[in-house]
Amino acid sequence: MKLTVIGSGYVGLVTGTCFAESGNEVTCVDIDQAKVDRLRAGEIPIYEPGLSDLVRRNTATGRLTFTTDLAEPAGQADVIFLAVGTPMSEDGSADLSALWAVADQLAPHVHPETIVITKSTVPVGTNQQLYGRLKQATGFHCRVASNPEFLKEGAAIADFTKPDRVVVGVRDEADAEVLRRLYSPFLRTDKPFLVMSPESAELTKYVANALLATKISFINQMANVCEAFEADINDVRRGIGHDSRIGFAFLFPGVGYGGSCFPKDVRALSTTFEQSGLQPRILEAVDWVNEQQKLVLQNKIEDYFEGRLEDRRIAVWGLAFKPRTDDIREAPALVLIRRLLQLGARVRVHDPEAMANVREEFGDQIEYGRDPMETLQDADALAIMTEWQEFQTPDLFEMQTRMAQPVIFDGRNLYDPKEMGNAGFFYHSIGRPTTSPELVS
Repeated sequence: MKLTVIGSGYVGLVTGTCFAESGNEVTCVDIDQAKVDRLRAGEIPIYEPGLSDLVRRNTATGRLTFTTDLAEPAGQADVIFLAVGTPMSEDGSADLSALWAVADQLAPHVHPETIVITKSTVPVGTNQQLYGRLKQATGFHCRVASNPEFLKEGAAIADFTKPDRVVVGVRDEADAEVLRRLYSPFLRTDKPFLVMSPESAELTKYVANALLATKISFINQMANVCEAFEADINDVRRGIGHDSRIGFAFLFPGVGYGGSCFPKDVRALSTTFEQSGLQPRILEAVDWVNEQQKLVLQNKIEDYFEGRLEDRRIAVWGLAFKPRTDDIREAPALVLIRRLLQLGARVRVHDPEAMANVREEFGDQIEYGRDPMETLQDADALAIMTEWQEFQTPDLFEMQTRMAQPVIFDGRNLYDPKEMGNAGFFYHSIGRPTTSPELVS
């Protein structure tokens, strides 16, 4: 099948590459000439495990090409995926200006047989508006569909090629069959192909992310009450997670969620409620709790040093909003760094993949460690913000030797408090009692 993917960001690049890998002829279109040139040369502008090898292989075979010219690939495509950004507006709603601009540019080149599919995350009703816009511009009935993505950064290739489910929103069963054939190589283990209306498909994406965000905010708020009564949130988490109705997924306490999806999708769905005359009470609470949770670790640090952080050296491990990505959008680490700088602290950071992005944000205001241990040199405290694998089992003796003070603020609960106390650390985590060396027998 001949496919055109408009937008070569995270979703568009993964989508186009995986469809090329399954034997389709895919053209990815992007307005950024520099990005297109890099992709043609096999350079990937984002970090996503496994993606660079797939891009290079499919580019070499000719199944995957990149261009800034929309007209030719759009005119030849059987299916066109719209994967442009839909960022959050000032009022919390999704900004669809890029989507409408692409639709207007696309209209002169589509044929009645072409299926135009929204892959971007869009508010309910967008597909119907897209149909009306294309019909008005072309004068004929346009085939439009919705196919939301459910890709986790850091595991996107596996999520695309081995999906839990594929959701498509269509008006015509014939369009569903085209998409069923397109996705069939990835559904050989009988994972469900779910056909519904475009409105249901659009809401499915938002509702899924909102529910996952709700679980995160819920366990974080429970962690805070555990601290108030010296209970252990990990014990509580195990106590509820073995209930088959609840499970363990997304019930890990921390310093809040970030990234490009959960924050904007929760707020966009809240806006949808308000536009419908409904009150998004749960969604508002989820967002509020998350923003407060991003302050928890900085409050612990300020309390420990009694607010006197001027010229204190604070090391930060982890900058990306989650491991296996270089994405720092809405990352809790950035909130912490800004506050530490405001209080006059000297900040040195390390992250396996996100250093370049953070350097663009902070420049020379902070220092950049080549590795975790160098980052600790002469530090008065360590703050852990992202649960990268390489932080899981550090050399505790070397940490003690490097640091000016053995103080750790663990925002991801990576370590056992008793072990850290026995190793001589003042150890602060989320939803668990603080451990001091003298309190460990």
